Amino acid sequence: MLVDGVERFADRNREATTGDATRHPEFEIARWSVTHLTPDERAAATVYTSGEHCPMCAAAHAWVGLGRIVYVASAKQITVWRAGLGGTPSPVAALPISAVAPYLAVEGPVEGLVDEVRVLIERQRPSR
Repeated sequence: MLVDGVERFADRNREATTGDATRHPEFEIARWSVTHLTPDERAAATVYTSGEHCPMCAAAHAWVGLGRIVYVASAKQITVWRAGLGGTPSPVAALPISAVAPYLAVEGPVEGLVDEVRVLIERQRPSR
């Protein structure tokens, strides 16, 4: 997450190592920001992520008042890639951020980087 051009927080998925499906970095950013940023700083923040926020993370982002989201690959793209690898469907619908939090500023997908995220998804072992 950047605030005034300065990286203030970075994280990664912890689902596989903890077994906790709620340990998304986007959710951790929301939690961290409430403790460490003022409401104005949260509103001015930009969150960059490789994949579009899931509904849980989009809601958390909106509830704490974080600013703009920039993502590389859409939830729909990631869902298609994982299905093609034989993965188990997510128990949560792959909704666009705008369907969950319609007032957030959102940019994505970032076409020049989508193939890099697809390769990362393909390297993961599909869950069965």
